[in-house]
Amino acid sequence: MSFDVMMGLLGNGLIMTSKIFIVTLIGSLPLGVVIALARMSKFKPLSWLAQLYISILRGTPLMLQLMAIMFGPYYLFGLQMGPDWKFMACYIGFILNYAAYFAEIYRSGIQSIPQGQYEAASVLGYTRAQTFMKIVLPQVIKRILPAMGNEIITLVKDTSLAFVLGIMEMFTQAKAIAASQVSMLPYVVAALIYWVCCLVIEFILNRVEKKLDYYHD
Repeated sequence: MSFDVMMGLLGNGLIMTSKIFIVTLIGSLPLGVVIALARMSKFKPLSWLAQLYISILRGTPLMLQLMAIMFGPYYLFGLQMGPDWKFMACYIGFILNYAAYFAEIYRSGIQSIPQGQYEAASVLGYTRAQTFMKIVLPQVIKRILPAMGNEIITLVKDTSLAFVLGIMEMFTQAKAIAASQVSMLPYVVAALIYWVCCLVIEFILNRVEKKLDYYHD
């Protein structure tokens, strides 16, 4: 197999890896906010439910969660899912898992805002929603950005877990090429691509963090 062919196959895998990454962020970032707010709710049953969700999703392996979502409909309800179900199961599993982690990061950021800011906003006539969106949220984003960055970079590497569902993302492609060619080169190239992707994300996050420097603690 020529190097160009190998890079073409790894490129196809990278496209699938990118899809998992983007869909996970689009789904888990807003879901994490909802779960964080539920976790801090004064309505105890809702708060306990959110705590249980976070505990289960953070306390069990993502690989196991993916397999449970993939095979659960059949073993629990006898449902025969279509061939595209593995992709939906992958997206659902990643979104639910990362939303739990993001929820705790959001919660720590929200709770770090001094109570005096809420009281000042109330005096100025802001509603609770306006206070959260215009005053609290921008500061929270700045404070949680380093922790969020760590999770986002981890997500790049975690996409390789999609191999358990038979999805041909980049790691699976590299594994298949390495097995057929009896060579470590595909793994080395894949590792370099993962590294470059993480460097790009780190660069973007650093730029965002600098733009938020006007929100001083």
